[in-house]
Order: sequence, then structure tokens, then C-alpha cells
Amino acid sequence: MSRSNSTANRDIAHHLHPYTNAARHAETGPIVIERGEGIYVFDDQGNRYIEALAGLWSVAVGFGEQRLVDAATAQLGKLPFYHTFAHKSNLPAIELAEKLAEITPEGLNHAFFTNSGSEANDTIIKMVWYYNNALGRPEKKKFLARNGGYHGVTVASASLTGLVNNHRDFDLPAIPVRHLTCPHFYRYGNPGETEAQFLDRLMAELETVIAEEGAETIAAFIGEPIMSAGGVLPPPEGYWARVQEICRKHDILVVADEVITGFGRLGTPFGSDYFGIKPDLMALSKQITSSYQPLAAVMISDRVFEVIAKNSGKIGTFGHGYTASGHPVATAVGVENLKVIEERGLVENAAKMGAILQERLRKLADHPLVGEVRGIGLLAAVELVANKETREKFPEPGKVGGYFFARAHKHGLIVRNILDSLAFCPPLIINEAQIDEMLQAFEATLKDTAEWIAAGQPSA
Repeated sequence: MSRSNSTANRDIAHHLHPYTNAARHAETGPIVIERGEGIYVFDDQGNRYIEALAGLWSVAVGFGEQRLVDAATAQLGKLPFYHTFAHKSNLPAIELAEKLAEITPEGLNHAFFTNSGSEANDTIIKMVWYYNNALGRPEKKKFLARNGGYHGVTVASASLTGLVNNHRDFDLPAIPVRHLTCPHFYRYGNPGETEAQFLDRLMAELETVIAEEGAETIAAFIGEPIMSAGGVLPPPEGYWARVQEICRKHDILVVADEVITGFGRLGTPFGSDYFGIKPDLMALSKQITSSYQPLAAVMISDRVFEVIAKNSGKIGTFGHGYTASGHPVATAVGVENLKVIEERGLVENAAKMGAILQERLRKLADHPLVGEVRGIGLLAAVELVANKETREKFPEPGKVGGYFFARAHKHGLIVRNILDSLAFCPPLIINEAQIDEMLQAFEATLKDTAEWIAAGQPSA
């Protein structure tokens, strides 16, 4: 499937891509995306695609939003860069920190800015270690995470991530972490087990691991409200209430990774609002600027902040930060982006359009290839299986999903295949007619995929 043109060839020659098979890329080349408009992007050959994953789970207000362009341009003309080290600040960073304290769950009143979700979770790890050292608990450093969870790609944050390909040949995990069973009933429930029994088993496992490791050594439990990059995996009903109860009992901090679920994705302001999570720390990124600028934030509870602040006074500094922490252009775009989300009612639109998306996707549940349709709000996935009755996976996990991903481009659709699950996360601005258009392209691709399988899976 070569895409040979001069721009693509230049890319092949000099550009190592993230999350890409570099050897295969040298043969196929890239699709070069040239511009975007609303929920659509256009390549350099003039083809239009519905961006059903909002770029990388992130372009809330759609592509080409002039207000964000203007906010960036104005700030570039006034103060294109300044740092926030050593008692310096800038107005956009101050305004965004104030806004985040206002809209995030109660008690998260302090923001620390980074450039990405990976850096935000890396920062959280260091904050938690700093916090426990300040409290005279140097042994309380381990993290609890979940298989299937995604928390970033830096050495520390990738150690929290529970996905095999983020660890293979990188010598990870590199920090003390225990990964628990993925809370996805469809895949990890035992035969004959009810969802309630599955939840009981997960909680028993959590208690067992805490007992094995020693609560005095465990610092924090980190989780996405709904696992996203791992396959869009909602937890069983009651999961988060019971996780929090156990963590509070053992003095284990609760960290909500809201890099994808933040700012309206589930039809609520944050995933924590949807599931009733009261986190001690929260990671935010992606939709914070609709990814028009690189930006992320760690939201810190009063309890944790007070310990960190006191310790920085004791030793003279909180010795952590990035050149671009609180970057004035990025935070100016963040401020304007949150205004757009609020003024246009995009959280409410996500709830309304999300209900339509979930209902219409579930009509595909009877298709012979569809094993499970799952999701909440404008976050969904359709898992393709070899056998509906047994839930059997395809012999080469990811091959069918990879074909679907590539074939969807022929129908003007960009989705994300997570092995053989196809993920949806469209911009929050999407309307009902566009959902219809998106699903028509999806169903056409599903038909092509079924025919490809029936024909013996010729070369994609």
C-alpha cells in the first residue's frame, strides 16, 4: 500500500515515528495530513477523513478553531515565552490554574503544569515520593496500577502503564509497581462468573496484593476512570467506590489519570465526576488545549499540597520542573479552549451525542464479527472476534483490526485499532448528522472486513 510522493519520501528518509512499525513505514510511507476543519482532516492528496479519534483522543473543539489560533497569536505577540521557576509567573498560567481549581473535583485546588500526560504522571510519581519522604515514610513508595492501563511513555510513567508493547525491550517496569487484573468483565470474567462476582474477585485481589506488599510500602493507586488506550474498557459497576474505600482504609493515595476522560469526554466535566472518584492527584492533558498546544497539568489536593509546600520550605525548594511549565502561549490557548467548551455547551453536547453514538453502535452487536460494543459518552469501542459465542480472538491479534484501520481510510474514516478493537473518540463538537456519516463509513468498512476474512484474508 505504497503512498509514494515527494513529501512522503522525505518523511521516510528522516522521520522516526512514535507507535509505528519503522520497518513497515519504510515500505508504505505516511498519509500526510495537511489541514483540518471541524471533525474532518484532509491529506495532501485532497482526501477528506472523519477524524473519529479526535486526533489522539484530544481535539475537543475540532480542527481549525479560530479562537484558539487568535489566542496563541496574541500571546506570541505579547510574551512568547517565560518560565515559572524561582517566583516568576505569567497571567495565562495564573488564569488557567484558577480555572482548573474551579472546575475539577472538590479539593483539587493546586495546579502544576507540564507538557504532556506522560510528564504529568512522571511528576505525580515524584510528588508522591517527595510527599512520603516529607512525612517520614521513606518505605511508602510502591504504586498499584492495572494491566491494560495507559499512563504514558517516560521511564517512570511507562512503568505504570500495563501494556506489553510499552515494556518490551525497554527494560520496564523500572519503578516499584504491581499491576492488577484488568477490570474488563467481557475479557477477564471467569466462565459462569457474574459481573458482581468479578468485582468481588478484583477487590479480593487488591486486598491480597496490599497484604503481600505491606500497606506501609504502598504509596498510591493510579487508574483511568475508564481505560482508553487499552481498548476503551469501562469498569464494573461499583468498582471505583470499592477501590477508594480500600485505598482510604490503608492510607493509599488515589490518582485519577484523566488525560483522555477530562473536559467532557464522558458527558460530565471529568471522568471522576461520572464515577464518583475523589482523587488526591489528577493528571490532565489532551483536551486541556484541544492539543493545539502541548500542555498538561497535575491537580493536587490541599492535603498533598500542604505537605509538599512545607517540605520545600524545609529543604529550600521543590526541585522539579520543566522549561515550559506554565508556558504562556500554551496556557493562553488552554484558557480560551475551556471558554469555548463552556460557552458552546460541549460537555452537554458530549452527553447528548454520546447517548446517540452508544445506542447506534450497539445496534451492531448482532453482526457476526462483533463481540462487544462498549463505552460511555463520546468514547466507545467495537471489539471484533473470531467467534461470538466463545469470544475467541483471531489467531493473530491485531491483524483484522489493522486491516480495518487501513481499509477505513478508503471510506474517509480514521479510527484507532487497539489490536482488534476499533475505538471512537470524536471531537466534542460532533452533531447527529455527522455521527450518521461516521457510522455509515464504519459499517461499510465492517462489510469490507467481513468479505476480506471470508476470502481468506488476502494481503491488505
